Amino acid sequence: MAITSANQLELLQTAEAVAREKMIDPNLVIEAMEESLARAAKSRYGSEMDIRVSIDRKTGRAKFTRVRTVVDEDLLENYQAEMTVNTAKQYLESPVVGDTFVEEVPPVELGRIAAQSAKQVILQKVREAERDRQYEEFKDRAGTIINGLVKREEYGNVIVDVGRGEGILRRNEKIGRESYRPNDRIRCYVKDVRRESRGPQIFLSRTDPQFMAELFKMEVPEIYDNIIEIKAVARDPGSRAKIAVISYDSGIDPVGACVGMRGSRVQAVVNELQGEKIDIIPWSDDLPTFLVNALQPAEVSKVVLDEDAERIEVVVPNEQLSLAIGRRGQNVRLASQLTALDIDIMTEEDDSKRRQAEFEERTRLFMDTLDLDEFFAQLLVSEGFTNLEEVAYVELDELLVIDGVDDSTASELQTRAREHLEQQARVALENARSMGVDEGLIEFEGLSPQMLEALAKDGITSLEDFATCADWELAGGWTTVDGQRVKDDGLLEHLDVSLEDAQEMVMTARVLLGWVDPTELVDDTEDETAEDPEE
Repeated sequence: MAITSANQLELLQTAEAVAREKMIDPNLVIEAMEESLARAAKSRYGSEMDIRVSIDRKTGRAKFTRVRTVVDEDLLENYQAEMTVNTAKQYLESPVVGDTFVEEVPPVELGRIAAQSAKQVILQKVREAERDRQYEEFKDRAGTIINGLVKREEYGNVIVDVGRGEGILRRNEKIGRESYRPNDRIRCYVKDVRRESRGPQIFLSRTDPQFMAELFKMEVPEIYDNIIEIKAVARDPGSRAKIAVISYDSGIDPVGACVGMRGSRVQAVVNELQGEKIDIIPWSDDLPTFLVNALQPAEVSKVVLDEDAERIEVVVPNEQLSLAIGRRGQNVRLASQLTALDIDIMTEEDDSKRRQAEFEERTRLFMDTLDLDEFFAQLLVSEGFTNLEEVAYVELDELLVIDGVDDSTASELQTRAREHLEQQARVALENARSMGVDEGLIEFEGLSPQMLEALAKDGITSLEDFATCADWELAGGWTTVDGQRVKDDGLLEHLDVSLEDAQEMVMTARVLLGWVDPTELVDDTEDETAEDPEE
């Protein structure tokens, strides 16, 4: 096949037809034709030649040219595509390195193999252009809802026609035991769009929590207008869900707006989610209040929040326990997802038993260490004293408020407490020394004898050993393992050493040993202060 005037116009018509069918730029098709014709020409004239083809966008005429570049004589390698300055003088006036000489060469005859090769190049380029177009079209649609038609189901995965591309709804992204037939209409959430070698991959979901949030955005105009905001969503797909909302207009009830007149708005979402029950909860910045709302319909008696551990204890009436936990733990699990906290639920009876046990333990502590009778020890515990340090070093006036305690009694209590603490410190220090703790660590400011004893039991006997510790090893912390938060016990955690205290002590030890330049610490602190917008 020769590129003659008879089929020049046909090139343009073919390019237009292919571009129309694949919905891509006709120029991309023509560029693919130019590349394929250039490859065919190289196979005819020689692969070392720089043969280029340009197709006139108006007439369809294909022009074949040979390009030679002027290079330094020392760098001349390819005689077919390069030439020296001296050689170039035959073709160019005053040639310099970098100039090019272009000459037209006769069009080539495309044999069967060359024509097939050219066709493959064009098809490959068209496929690449089509994939790029699809990716550009869908990459910005991640995080939105898309409507499509079911094409087929393969091994539980549903292939969905989404217009100019195909999406995949994996079996674990379907609600319950949903099944679809070809040509069924389906609404999905675009979870991710990835550019891959086989083409753009559009991953769909109907179980993602944001699918429900986007459905509410479509049904509730106040959410679309940002008057109401969805703050958190938790789902057990196909069964139950909780959604937390807040209103930025005091005149609009966020829960009522999402429910709609006679439940019309929420019912539209429920129908799309195969009857999934939805609890709509008012958002609160106060975590305990928010948690009480999240555990609805159960009633909550008391909430105890531990922000450091990201855990929360909830006390409910005995008859409300099963309702708070829910079937198979569903209610408390969704509330935990919604608040991003681990939740421990106990009954009022269990809470009462625990508090009674703590009361008895503290009473026994004061009886044994301060030589008090049970009644007097109970008075101390009732007034909020939990340990000997509080009794020993509290202001005297705080002891005088206890019934039957005068100045002399208060002084005697403090004297006994201090003497017992001093005795404990002496014993702990002797134990630490007997386990090999050196004087450098003993004299280090901030470590009590009990801390030294605890460190020695773990083999930390020198300042160098202490300086190599991580702060969490001393103060404890939390680690996430397989999605569950696991407690890491610290060596000094039982002695009320916080993470900040541990960080400061370890860093001070490193400075004393010369491992860290103290000026660098000052610079780091100043940088953090400068970057803090609240400062």
